[in-house]
Amino acid sequence: MNKIVIFASGSGSNAEKIILHFKNNSSVNVAGIFSNNLRAKVLERAAAHDVPTFVFNKEELNTGEVLRQLNEIQPDLIVLAGFLLKFPEDIIHAYPNMVINIHPALLPKYGGKGMYGMHVHQAVLDNNEKETGITIHYVNEHYDEGAIIAQHFVNIENCTSAEEIAQKVHELEHVYFPITIEKLITHNL
Repeated sequence: MNKIVIFASGSGSNAEKIILHFKNNSSVNVAGIFSNNLRAKVLERAAAHDVPTFVFNKEELNTGEVLRQLNEIQPDLIVLAGFLLKFPEDIIHAYPNMVINIHPALLPKYGGKGMYGMHVHQAVLDNNEKETGITIHYVNEHYDEGAIIAQHFVNIENCTSAEEIAQKVHELEHVYFPITIEKLITHNL
């Protein structure tokens, strides 16, 4: 059984799509949701699907407690799905090429510290981009600089607000993130 652990800080719509994608898969299991936000909606979504949750603070993330919990689970893949804290190097080194993230733009554009969520979509709008998309990439020590696994594009020429762009990008995320994870975990992409 391949085990996935998901880290999320907010709503958890991507996490839930991943949970649902693998719900009836006998070879892949979402073994836990880790969150640094006690009030994150992702925790409710996980509970609704009987997925164990682990809540931690920044100190526990950076002093090895979260790594200890991960080592108990022994995940085959760690997925960042709307996780806003910088991911610690000790976990990246303990799980080399096993930590992935999704970014709501076509990296290397609109990446780096502070570039998440609506900040990204507003920047895309302000720069009059004709297309945007998602980037699924490996996580390394630097924000949004890990090797790219997959990118998917969407035309945004008719979008007049960051919210419209966000909607189109979320649709891409919900379709392609679970599929890419499945390819990674079952075919060693």
